[in-house]
Amino acid sequence: MAQYALVLLVALSLNFAIPRLAPGTPIDYLVPSEQVATITPEQRERVLAQFGLEKPLLEQYWLYLAGIVQGDLGYSTQQGRPVVDMLLERLPWTLVLVGGAIALSLVIGAGAGFLSAARRGGQTEVGGLVFFMFLDSMPPFWIGMLLLVLFSGYLQILPVFGALPLTGAGGGFGLTFEVAQRLLLPLLTLTLVRAGWLFLVARSSLAGELSEDYIVMAEAKGLSRRRVVGHGVRNALLPLVTAVAVEAGTVVGGATVVETVFSYPGLGRLIYESVLSRDYPVLQGAFLLLAVGVIAANLLADLLYPVIDPRVRAEGAR
Repeated sequence: MAQYALVLLVALSLNFAIPRLAPGTPIDYLVPSEQVATITPEQRERVLAQFGLEKPLLEQYWLYLAGIVQGDLGYSTQQGRPVVDMLLERLPWTLVLVGGAIALSLVIGAGAGFLSAARRGGQTEVGGLVFFMFLDSMPPFWIGMLLLVLFSGYLQILPVFGALPLTGAGGGFGLTFEVAQRLLLPLLTLTLVRAGWLFLVARSSLAGELSEDYIVMAEAKGLSRRRVVGHGVRNALLPLVTAVAVEAGTVVGGATVVETVFSYPGLGRLIYESVLSRDYPVLQGAFLLLAVGVIAANLLADLLYPVIDPRVRAEGAR
């Protein structure tokens, strides 16, 4: 916990420092570019004071940390709204998309990887390896565009963009069905992209376990192939848990591209819009949220290790 607290402090500090180390002055991103040359010195001071940027750097840093503790991430320079409110509006959409993609890619990728390792040397392993390595090499935006052309353009069975219908759909089941339709393509895109990586991790991990001495002993004792592989699968889960924790960060990064392709209103789309409008307070809040999510995912993985594998438990722990 102390190590993760230190990592979080470093992430907070980098989040504070990066916009201030960028070329130019704060006015360059607090004021629209076409107005920078026309504002008066008094207006400049007023803008800086509005965001607390006229204070010394150390005082700004302290106020920044105090604001985070109080849940205050500042205000959007473009919309004038609290950053927290904007993030909370977009967060549920990304949680549904990313959470679903991680779960599906874990089931599909890890399941296929374990099956491939259990049947090494056969057509199942070769075919699975070629297919999932192909998926792993494909850029997310390219898969998304192909799915759009196929299901929305050619077959015309799924909506093109967004998460909610443009015209007011009836509540209840009708609205749920519309949301599910719009979620399907971005979810399928992220799942296909990430399943290849998890397939390779699961296959390599189980293949290594199946060559260990305890597996040879289990086979010599006459255990069935299914039970022997089952022993190996449990020990092969540790690298997979680590991979899923890392995926929590990389999937959100991939979601930025996918959400842009499908105009899906999640955090990734908000980051894209904020980059275009140079809305640095929103970008800082979004990056902070992503950093906290990745740290929490890795902490959860550390807590799961002793549950999955008793060998990593501390001596004397139950």
